[in-house]
Amino acid sequence: MTDEDEAAFDEFLAARSTTLLRTAILVCGATRHDAEDLVQHALEKVYRHWARIRHDNPEAYARKVVVNAAINRSRRRRVLKEITSARPPDTPATSPDLDLRDTLVTELRRLPPRMRAVLVLRYWEDQTEAATAALLGCSIGTVKSQAARGLARIREHMEEGAMR
Repeated sequence: MTDEDEAAFDEFLAARSTTLLRTAILVCGATRHDAEDLVQHALEKVYRHWARIRHDNPEAYARKVVVNAAINRSRRRRVLKEITSARPPDTPATSPDLDLRDTLVTELRRLPPRMRAVLVLRYWEDQTEAATAALLGCSIGTVKSQAARGLARIREHMEEGAMR
């Protein structure tokens, strides 16, 4: 890799690694450590292919690697770990916004991996339907149906929780 490529990769890494980690945490529904492993895996692939993808969209490539690795990981394990809270134990008093966010993250973790990936990419990462479909290697119709079903499941669970 040339010095120019190295510098461009370092710049990409500094600018996008936090975003990739957030995506990995939300998509994989696991611990921060597991998400960091997924991001490390993605960044290794990005680095290996940097000369080819540098001028295209390296962030999209890295995000796709993270999402695919998370889906493959959950397929291999067949059992998703439940995480009780994403909030650190010594967090100050909660607010309605934090409670809602925690509830949404918990509900996201209940969804199947592909459905969770669609919702995270579409609504957390603010990707278009076409971009989400391209990242996941599926049709736009699949993205639309998975998003609708996923949102319906989340609403249903949240309504059940409100009735208790």
